[in-house]
Amino acid sequence: MDQRIINLFDEYTHKPLSRKEFMERLVKLTGGTALAAAALAVLDPGYVQAATIPEDDKGLTIEDATWHSGETTMKGYLARPKGHKKLGSVLVIHENRGLTPHIKDVARRVAKAGYVALGVDALSPFGGTPANEDEGRTLIGKLDAQQNLTNYLAALTYLRQRKDSNGRTGCVGFCWGGGLANQLAVHDPQLNVAVAYYGAQPKAEDVPNISAAVMLHYAGLDERINAGIPAYEAALKAAGVKYELYVYNGVQHAFNNDTSPARYNPEAAKLAWERTLRFFGEKLG
Repeated sequence: MDQRIINLFDEYTHKPLSRKEFMERLVKLTGGTALAAAALAVLDPGYVQAATIPEDDKGLTIEDATWHSGETTMKGYLARPKGHKKLGSVLVIHENRGLTPHIKDVARRVAKAGYVALGVDALSPFGGTPANEDEGRTLIGKLDAQQNLTNYLAALTYLRQRKDSNGRTGCVGFCWGGGLANQLAVHDPQLNVAVAYYGAQPKAEDVPNISAAVMLHYAGLDERINAGIPAYEAALKAAGVKYELYVYNGVQHAFNNDTSPARYNPEAAKLAWERTLRFFGEKLG
């Protein structure tokens, strides 16, 4: 697909453009409404087709979870292996659309690997993630950043206090969630491991606060996010933080999201996920 189209979609999903302006510019780039519709079909998510772990998987227990963050009742999607063994816990942090079916599927993947996985719905203060993704993106922009961080820190506390937890916690986040994974590493001294997929970097002066081991995955074609890599890596080295950083050449932002055929790269996604699970295995017990 024309890189200009993918860049336009990235602008739409992250600034965001209005749906009307996005479609008008997409029609101009593709040369017509029919071609624009065809391009959109491979950019927009296809959740059912891309699900990898069914919700009725016999090896998993899946339930809705709630916990308090101040006066806010937060909601999440919890998946764990059946049985009573104490396990490491992983916070799964969604993209800027909310707790979508794709992120729930990622939580199930984490659970299948042997962890208690919690997908937080950051939009709980607004009643939860709406079905309409444009509405989800709009609501994400209305979140108070500090309160949102507090809500996720409360989720980590909730995981550590569960009876099926061994007390060790990690997080993995994608896009908007990747940036938040970096922030959790900065703000939670008990966090054992943070994995950020193509996420915004923290301020260099905050990096010495990181106690967790950090793994960073970046897409080679993601100029917007990659501009922050050099300063972040320099700060990690200077602070002596244990980290691993990978750039996957020739792939797009959101390369791990298998619901978006135009940007998904199965080879890079497979390698990044193998590295992620290896990191969890080393740090979470």
